[in-house]
Amino acid sequence: ATRAGSHREAAAHLRLVLRHRDRFGPAERADLLERFAVESYTIGDAGAAVAAQGDAVALRRELGDLRALGADLRWLSRIHWWAGDADAAQAAAREALTVLEQAGDEGLLALALSNTAQLRMLSDEYAQAVDYGERAMALARSVDDTAILAHALNNVGSARWRSGDPAGQRQLEESLRVALAAGEVEHACRAYANIVWFLLDDLRLADADRFLTPAMDLADRAEHLGFLTYLQVERALHRFAAGDWAAAERFALLGTDVFPPARCPALTVLARVRIRRGTGGGGELLDRAWRIALDTRELQRLAPVAAARAEAAWLRGDPAGVLAAAEPVHAQARRLSAPPHLPELGYWLGKAGRAVPLDGSGHPYALQAAGQWDKAARLWQEAGCPYEHAAALAESPDPADKLSALLTLDAMGALPLARLVRGELRALGVRHVPRGPHAATRRNPAGLTSRQLQVLRLLVQGLTNAEIASRLVVSVRTVDNHVRAVLEKLDAPTRRLAAARAAELGLLG
Repeated sequence: ATRAGSHREAAAHLRLVLRHRDRFGPAERADLLERFAVESYTIGDAGAAVAAQGDAVALRRELGDLRALGADLRWLSRIHWWAGDADAAQAAAREALTVLEQAGDEGLLALALSNTAQLRMLSDEYAQAVDYGERAMALARSVDDTAILAHALNNVGSARWRSGDPAGQRQLEESLRVALAAGEVEHACRAYANIVWFLLDDLRLADADRFLTPAMDLADRAEHLGFLTYLQVERALHRFAAGDWAAAERFALLGTDVFPPARCPALTVLARVRIRRGTGGGGELLDRAWRIALDTRELQRLAPVAAARAEAAWLRGDPAGVLAAAEPVHAQARRLSAPPHLPELGYWLGKAGRAVPLDGSGHPYALQAAGQWDKAARLWQEAGCPYEHAAALAESPDPADKLSALLTLDAMGALPLARLVRGELRALGVRHVPRGPHAATRRNPAGLTSRQLQVLRLLVQGLTNAEIASRLVVSVRTVDNHVRAVLEKLDAPTRRLAAARAAELGLLG
């Protein structure tokens, strides 16, 4: 089953066998436990993986085989990270290195070094990550092990990319090519996942999409369900940034009850959609995400939750809440020099009246913090982030810009921010501020009116505009206007694409 890529089946067989574990000797029992742990990790069952691998390590200690003990400690470190326990992952990694330095197996030592590089990278200790990773790469090349080379390239490339070194992306993509050529699905999936994550951090949504599709296909075909879920959560992050909140929710829901590194961003996406729509429940989701983030100790988990909490506080008019949410994590980001998180956290602190050093990164949030809302709005628009584009535009002193922002926010159902913009327009003396969308319009994610929904459903049935006009007893010209509005709101250039988009959003009843 394992060789065929049927990892759920393999885990099920091993689970059955391990019910009779006392019938096996210690060495064979340890082998079975390790195999079950790896299969459970592969299908995303972190709890079963941790328990089985912990038992395997205990048996290896009794047996005194340093090579096998070191290999299992390395796996235990990885599985603890997957389960969201940073401290246990670090402890197992340190012991794995100590044991394998005595075991005389350069390949396993290379993998332990690379594993340590990965943990250093995830902790934003980039120089140490590169040091450990380069030692692992040298050993992997000396023993001609392409799987370990792919693993180490991934960690070194990731550390360099995160630290702002352009060579990082090239190394990470090399890791992907090496893993694919060697048929190493786990290493390829991890390379895909890291590439997509960093591209999203860089606001390169189109590039991220180019990697996401083959990544999800590979993970699905190879039944690497843990990575498939992780990639689905990354798809949720992608759709959230692109303003497609219905799809973001749909993909994020797939990750709400899985292993912590995927569950934390999934809960954060769901929370931010609710916060931006003003539908309630976002705070509870963020509390759950925050508890997970604290256990991981990783800025890549902590910072998005902190930013979401800060945004929620600002939208409800609570500057003290903004400071409480953003200030500690912003300080951590400054110490670690983590560019993706500093600009947004600094922006929210500035909104709450806390002066922070200006960020020269050129990130749109940094530009907004510096008062350059117009440049920021242009960058958000170029990146394909409509909510952020509207929020930047709303910072303009010109009522015309605020009105333009309001149109976007109303179409997206972003009620809290739209309410604030309306208040600013009235304060500026604008006499005819457009009213918000009717409640019936807000109940659907595309912001269609009741009549537009009727037109859409008839359009999907294949009716012409004249036939729709006859059915609804209105003029053809009226239907023409409704169809044009429907296509614009669904961002669909054709009727067929509008039908597909409507089905995706659940608008067809």
